[in-house]
Amino acid sequence: MYVNVIIFFLVILVVNHTYEADSNPFEVREHSLTRPYPTVFSTSNSYWRLTGSTIATDRYIRLTSDAQSKAGGLWSSIPVNYADWEIHVQFRVFGEGVGYFGDGFAIWYARDPNVDGPVFGYKDYFHGLAIVMDTYGNYVGPREHVYPYISAIVNNGSLHYDHDRDGTDINISGCESSFRGLTTDTVVAIRYENNRLTVSTDTEGTNTWTPCFTINKIHLPTNFYFGFTAATGQLSDNHDIISVRTYRLDSNEQRQEENRNHIVPSGPIPMVSQANDTMSQTTSWSALKIFFYTILMILICITGLASYFYMKHYRYRKPRFY
Repeated sequence: MYVNVIIFFLVILVVNHTYEADSNPFEVREHSLTRPYPTVFSTSNSYWRLTGSTIATDRYIRLTSDAQSKAGGLWSSIPVNYADWEIHVQFRVFGEGVGYFGDGFAIWYARDPNVDGPVFGYKDYFHGLAIVMDTYGNYVGPREHVYPYISAIVNNGSLHYDHDRDGTDINISGCESSFRGLTTDTVVAIRYENNRLTVSTDTEGTNTWTPCFTINKIHLPTNFYFGFTAATGQLSDNHDIISVRTYRLDSNEQRQEENRNHIVPSGPIPMVSQANDTMSQTTSWSALKIFFYTILMILICITGLASYFYMKHYRYRKPRFY
């Protein structure tokens, strides 16, 4: 009897262990990149492609060096055919500049890989998701945050990235993060699961995640590509990718069965548009209040004048006894 009980509990343990192992995310080798980067240097089995000024060594992939007018990219050559994923990007941004440096780099989940352009080395009016790691603020007006700044953009090909405004008109969320010029590497974790996007950082190398932002209602198709691009102009920096670890997350049965290839990238209203909507509503309400106050003052004046003339007329008509 005791033997049967022991066997029963062993079976339960094995089943539970198997379930936990299956439910845990697993690393996707084709979308990961570690030193000394064999999947970059391999001529027959290369999962990654370099573009522009990118330099690959056995210690880092340098998208741009600390020199003016450079642009480079690192792109996966295999599309992502699973709905939910998490990617950990270890990187370092540094240079000789003290007060002026830039411009930063971007992490992409995009439809068209290996394309050069003006948005941190990638094309404008892109399709997909961009996590922008911006190190320099170009906007000369009042700012609501300091740099470096991490922001998210979801584009269906219709949005223009305005460098003069640092993309603030199309950002859907963001956070400040002092990742530039550190002696330790920074790791950013980007998690996309059940249409929710979560970004966290580890800037101190302590394996402790600091939440950056979480956004719901992000709709992204499958079969897009991971990529990393950077660009320098008059300002410059070294933008190094140290490692990339990509994990496939378990999706529910519905997401596994649905055809996600033709989903149009979409997300919430950009932050500036939300602010403009709020300001518009506030302005409309203020105008309405002014209108009612004006009507009220007119009525008070009319009532006052009517009372004045009535009292004057009443006193004039009042009989006199002297």
